[in-house]
Amino acid sequence: MEEWGTKPIRRIPTLVDLCVQKAIDNVRYLGDVGETDPYLLDRFLPHCTVEQLMHIEDSTVVDRDLSPVTNKLWKNFYTQQFGSKSTNVVVERMKEKRVSFKWRQLYEAKLKDVEEAQQKSFERIKQLYKKEDAKKQSRQVQLCTKVPPSSSYKRSFYGGPGSSGNTKSGIMKKAKQEFLNSREVQNRSAMKKVTVHNNRSTPTARRPIHSNPSIRKPTHLPGKSAASSSKFSTPTARRF
Repeated sequence: MEEWGTKPIRRIPTLVDLCVQKAIDNVRYLGDVGETDPYLLDRFLPHCTVEQLMHIEDSTVVDRDLSPVTNKLWKNFYTQQFGSKSTNVVVERMKEKRVSFKWRQLYEAKLKDVEEAQQKSFERIKQLYKKEDAKKQSRQVQLCTKVPPSSSYKRSFYGGPGSSGNTKSGIMKKAKQEFLNSREVQNRSAMKKVTVHNNRSTPTARRPIHSNPSIRKPTHLPGKSAASSSKFSTPTARRF
């Protein structure tokens, strides 16, 4: 807006202003700028991002060098990305060595260095994580050095099939062994051995064999009863 006298008047945009505004609105679609005048490039290229400016420079014909216009833009990108301190260091080094590089080249080189440094940092962090994992694994292996019990022992210990029988038999064996090792049993065993030894040393008297009175020899055979009776009755009849 411009003031003339007391009333503000609107400045009418020129055709060039309309074209520049149109280019700014569609800067993401720009590519080869061809033979566009540098003063016009100075008006709409500052509205580009890093990727857009790089695309325009790469798309423009080889014979056209846009660095006189874009070099200061790349210096601004360098400062925004890496800080003013890094920018001042680069400027001082170029003065000392009396060399000059395009800021796009410096930007790309610095970006590559930063990416490589980040990659190395990531690798170091990755190695640290691997070492920590290895330490954890070694600690777990040391804790698990004992041989796990067999499945049968687990079943018997936790009350599985056949655990009660095995437990009872073990208790009975232990009780029996304790009973056999007791002093009372040992004394009885010693007395028994002495008795057996005395019985073997003393001779035993022979006992008479008594006939069983209930068992009698038969006086006659069943088949010869009649003959025997007649035989014994004959002398009797003769006597009388």
